[in-house]
Amino acid sequence: MTGWKPIPRKRDDRLEAYPTEKDDRLEAYPTWSTTLDSQPPMHDVFAELRWRGLIHQATDPATLPAWLLEKPRTVYAGFDPTADSLHVGHLMALMILRRFQRAGHRPIALVGGATGMIGDPSGKSEERNLLSVEQLRANIAGMEPQLRRFLQFDAGPNPALLVNNYDWMGRFGYLEFLRDVGKHFPVNVMLTKDSVRSRLERTEAGLSYTEFSYMLLQAYDFVQLFDQHGCEGQVGGSDQWGNITAGIDLARRLRGVQLYGMTCPLLTRSDGQKMGKSEAGALWLDPAKTSPYHFYQYWINLDDADVDTCLRFFTDLPQDEIHRVLAEHETDRGRRTAQRRLAAELTRLVHGPEGLAIAERATAIFFGAEIGDLTDAQLRGIFADVPSRELPRASLQGDGLPVVEALVAAGLAKSKGEARRTITQGGAYVNNRRAADLDRRLTPDDFVGGAAVVLRSGKKKYGLLRFV
Repeated sequence: MTGWKPIPRKRDDRLEAYPTEKDDRLEAYPTWSTTLDSQPPMHDVFAELRWRGLIHQATDPATLPAWLLEKPRTVYAGFDPTADSLHVGHLMALMILRRFQRAGHRPIALVGGATGMIGDPSGKSEERNLLSVEQLRANIAGMEPQLRRFLQFDAGPNPALLVNNYDWMGRFGYLEFLRDVGKHFPVNVMLTKDSVRSRLERTEAGLSYTEFSYMLLQAYDFVQLFDQHGCEGQVGGSDQWGNITAGIDLARRLRGVQLYGMTCPLLTRSDGQKMGKSEAGALWLDPAKTSPYHFYQYWINLDDADVDTCLRFFTDLPQDEIHRVLAEHETDRGRRTAQRRLAAELTRLVHGPEGLAIAERATAIFFGAEIGDLTDAQLRGIFADVPSRELPRASLQGDGLPVVEALVAAGLAKSKGEARRTITQGGAYVNNRRAADLDRRLTPDDFVGGAAVVLRSGKKKYGLLRFV
């Protein structure tokens, strides 16, 4: 065995996350992080995070504030590509990185091309389904432009970095990893971590060796980021504490250096339920999965007990402005002043000024505003959950399609008789304009968004007809 060397593992190019050629996906997601330029500089990021309630645990809490004030530091957070979009649960770590950058530190957003192949057991009651290489690559491609909205990557004295841990993990062979990394992990210490112990206590689920190994991968990420970029800090949710401290311990064993970690509280509502879940499922940051309107409406409908926390967690508003908004909110809770400010700030940050304009326009439309010059894309976004039906354009020939028949076709009336009663009682609307004439007909002059007509029965029952 003299002269034995590990056989290099062939890199899987299918997980190459960031193509060198221009990627049109980036054009679809403009970078709104430039709003950082309009924010006042932040001196003490630890104090900022503390008043916002974003510090749950921290290593060396007595010395960490002074350590951060000594000089600019490099800090990272990881995001595993379990889906092709980030969701509201990721906003905590993103906003923390954003605040570190405002304070002059350098943030690193790590996309887990390698760890995503394993699945983090932290906070999970059962094992994740393993994703294919192709799905992981698609997920990474979807997440990258979203990360660029929150951080400045190409400007300023402390530009953010976007890295993929498959770049270093993909080169490891199994035996090489065990020899170089695995031998530094005492199993008895790993068994004490909450993410491991909680799963082992669940006899119906247990923990696979694959998931048990996840901690090693994330710990080695921390060491690699220290080696390559001088990264000395890691942030994450409170369920990541075991993984973060494992990385700190590994760096001490391998490099003899002191690294630091901090966690934020998990995102829950005042009733203890997980925040960011709507009736349709997760609240995604991708407008194709959660429209700007529905994203905006989630925050408008937030309970009063949660709005203070979310203003502190998710907006760049300073402390005195948040107090002012909450004070105004208390004068008349029915106006939902705090929720409206939160919805506007978050929607602008996630979807840009155009997305906020669409959301506010959609809200006005659903409260009866006339529908005018909407594009087809805006129409689809606003009425994504409204029943729609396609009709041949030929149905408009001659004098046009009677509104009575259109209401039936759109599912807003079960019969022509019911449609007539709706019209005579003043409850029928075409593009939010009352249709009071029983002889009213639809023509191409009624089109919005190209070739569609929005019908309404009563105050809130909508239907969409598309003419093809």
